[in-house]
Amino acid sequence: MRGFHKPVSGYIWLLCALLLVGAIILPFVASPFHMRLAQQVLLFGGLAVAWNLLGGFTSYWSFGHTAFFGLGAFSAGLLAQYLGTDISAALRLLLGLLFALGIGFVAAIIIALPVLRLRGIYFAIAMLAFAQILGEVSKTFEFFQGAYGFALPMVAGFGLQKVQVFYLLFLIFSLVCMGVFVVVKRSRLGVGLTCVGQDEDTAAMLGIPSERYKLIAFILSAVLTSAGGVLYAYSLGFITTGTVFRIDISLNLILFSMVGGIGTVAGPMIGALIIIVLTQVLLGDLLDLHMMITGAALIAIVILAPKGLLGLISETWRSRVKVRTDQGANV
Repeated sequence: MRGFHKPVSGYIWLLCALLLVGAIILPFVASPFHMRLAQQVLLFGGLAVAWNLLGGFTSYWSFGHTAFFGLGAFSAGLLAQYLGTDISAALRLLLGLLFALGIGFVAAIIIALPVLRLRGIYFAIAMLAFAQILGEVSKTFEFFQGAYGFALPMVAGFGLQKVQVFYLLFLIFSLVCMGVFVVVKRSRLGVGLTCVGQDEDTAAMLGIPSERYKLIAFILSAVLTSAGGVLYAYSLGFITTGTVFRIDISLNLILFSMVGGIGTVAGPMIGALIIIVLTQVLLGDLLDLHMMITGAALIAIVILAPKGLLGLISETWRSRVKVRTDQGANV
């Protein structure tokens, strides 16, 4: 598989190192408002990368990833209530993460077995229905407390404010999601998933275990999304069904990926940065025109850059290189 992918240049590694250093320094110099914006970019950008583990490789677009997001949040929250105050909030967060990962893993296997037999719009609708069902269950049955909500313990320490603590946790989460994506993409699994996305029937004829590969990608994506739900719930400190089982979360993951570039590791993060800054900073005072301007901008991006901004940049660069090569050959 090493020969299938181009080696990463030293300039890219240097840029990544500089961005990481800047990200680590940011919580100690930025204002609370900018910190909250950065939190959203890191969390939902990381979630979009996790969504791409399935949708970016295989073209199985899930419109119901909020199901795993909410499942993780409720699992950790209910466990924290069961554990009580005898242990620290940080330990409850850690145990909640582990518990949510297990619940997300089991739920992913259960739901994947039937829905991965579907394709295209049928898969998307089935995932959407699954998310809606979980949301209704969480607010209908009193045990889950989704209708009126419940509080989660406040996590802080090491001399840091709460906003700084969760910024760093979201940063770690996004790095883990990107790391998993890169490992998958540069492995046999990633090559097989890419083949499935291009032509699933042909991939199966060539001996690629498409069903097993799709299942692995689905589980990885669901488990990471569940972890993101846990961190989001703890960062808020109080959740209801309407807080985490939101259809707009699933749609935003797709949106961020489309804007930045589906199937790339940096694209979803770039898309999250652009859309969040656009909607909450540039258009924050234009609530009446908010949706119209945002929609127009997205339509323009989809038309002008169907492969996302990274795809547009890549194609522009290749075309310029080709022109220079042709000019050099003519000389």
